Amino acid sequence: MNPPSSTMISVKPLERYTAGARCCLPKFCLGMAILGLSFQVLANPTAPPKDAAAVPAVESKVDWSKVPPVTPMPRPGLFIVPPSGVGYYSLWDLLTGNERKAPPVAPYAPFGLLPVSSFDVDFRYMEKPGYEKDIFDPVKRIHMGNDWLLSFGGSFWFRNMRESGSRLEPGDNTYNLIRTRLHADLWYRDKVRLFAEGIDSRSFSQEKNPLGIDVNHTDMLNLFADIKIADVKDGQAYVRVGRQELLYGSQRLISTLDWANTRRTFQGVKTFWRSPKLDLDAFWVRPMNISQQSRTNFDNWDENRDFYGLWGTYKPQRGHFADLYFLSLDDSRTKAIAPTFNNITGGVVHTVGSRYAGNTNQYLYELEAMYQFGRSINQSLTPTDISAGAVAAGVGYQFSQLPMNPQLWLRYDYASGDKNANDGQSNTFNQLFPFGHYYMGFLDRVGRQNIHDFNAQFTLHPQPWFTFIAQYHRFFLANSHDALYNAAGVGYRRDSTGQAGRDVGDELDLRFNIHVNRHQDVLLGYSKLWAGDFIKHTSTTGGSGSSNISPSLIYVQYVVRF
Repeated sequence: MNPPSSTMISVKPLERYTAGARCCLPKFCLGMAILGLSFQVLANPTAPPKDAAAVPAVESKVDWSKVPPVTPMPRPGLFIVPPSGVGYYSLWDLLTGNERKAPPVAPYAPFGLLPVSSFDVDFRYMEKPGYEKDIFDPVKRIHMGNDWLLSFGGSFWFRNMRESGSRLEPGDNTYNLIRTRLHADLWYRDKVRLFAEGIDSRSFSQEKNPLGIDVNHTDMLNLFADIKIADVKDGQAYVRVGRQELLYGSQRLISTLDWANTRRTFQGVKTFWRSPKLDLDAFWVRPMNISQQSRTNFDNWDENRDFYGLWGTYKPQRGHFADLYFLSLDDSRTKAIAPTFNNITGGVVHTVGSRYAGNTNQYLYELEAMYQFGRSINQSLTPTDISAGAVAAGVGYQFSQLPMNPQLWLRYDYASGDKNANDGQSNTFNQLFPFGHYYMGFLDRVGRQNIHDFNAQFTLHPQPWFTFIAQYHRFFLANSHDALYNAAGVGYRRDSTGQAGRDVGDELDLRFNIHVNRHQDVLLGYSKLWAGDFIKHTSTTGGSGSSNISPSLIYVQYVVRF
């Protein structure tokens, strides 16, 4: 379904503007910094005029401690309650003997992955007196007079990957990934915002063809304008136009996909209202396609996919989230995503769902249910009805009386599959734009489609600066006649007779994160999938055969943010 003409955006002017800017991002940021500092000097002259006493001071009409209206990242499933109390909250604290009474106020989570978008990282604490100073403060929240605010930031990571039995295929794959992000953020009062963020993602020495999520040379990740449209009760309403990341709820359906060397982004229009108890969003966007023909081409939106939805989040108390949402994906692509296994080439799928997550005393819990309906088109261009669903449920416990802050989660994840491709109905759940890597195993061999996943997670903090996470998954197909889908939603193994059974296998994921200081983290991980009967008796071509591959992954990542 195409959006009303009043909400249509012409992408060509945006392309022409950003195509010229993408190769000049460092110069742009440097120029903006010089301009910002110049404005700051002009706005704060060193010597007051002789008649300064007769000129009343002009006070800002903006409460900058509330600008920007940040959207904190909601708790995902399998959330961890961080350590508290007296301790060393970074390795640097330990080396310098800086034992803190409580966790420090810091903009970044103490972990190597950061799904939250740069425009929602919260530096508003700098407006309060007595905050802990930082070396990068001079490029943050530069006040230019009473009405303007300018900030800069960025990040860099390096990751070494060593894959054995890579992608459930024979052979190994050892390679390096690097990613650089830089952004500039300009506010006029709390009325107008201009935000620009560039990204450069590269892969080196891959023994196999890089994945689409590995490489994107010098492009724009975010480029949008926010305009305040109203103050409504105790909240503020804005409209956002342009290229923008989306992140909602558990991230099972909409995520920035931060594990990828690239990040997922969209282009379109979003309106949002933020208040202490309730957040409301409405959006129409199209996903951005990374050019696979030439990694140096500027990304363009996918004109064959329209994604729109309504999302509400109620926050009854701190740390508790109740989501209610309606999402629609109109996919008019005529090319099958996976022509061997997936008989669906396009159509319109609607998703309704709800979620609740929180903790009471030492008990942790989350429940999310999703149902899909609509009409799809198969390879023979025959319309089929969609009826599919997914459920994610888990309970956890924080052993707060024990040292090292141990926590245990027990979970079950289910997504429906299709039992008959020719019965006029499609029952395979569509995972939309998920953070599947976080939920279904770091090897990315399993996606939230046609799957049962019985899983557990155990975490420890031997020190507040050291995090250990262990996950174990037991995978079964929901329907033995449907395919096994990977994290990208591509069906890559199937036995149409069902004789290979449902046992996909077991996966173990171990992660070790060292929080060096507020800007730096080191993340190490190991993952192993023990192939079950289904994998052993199928091949990547979909036919019968023997493919007894049990892949593994070892990685180490260093990230610095400012």
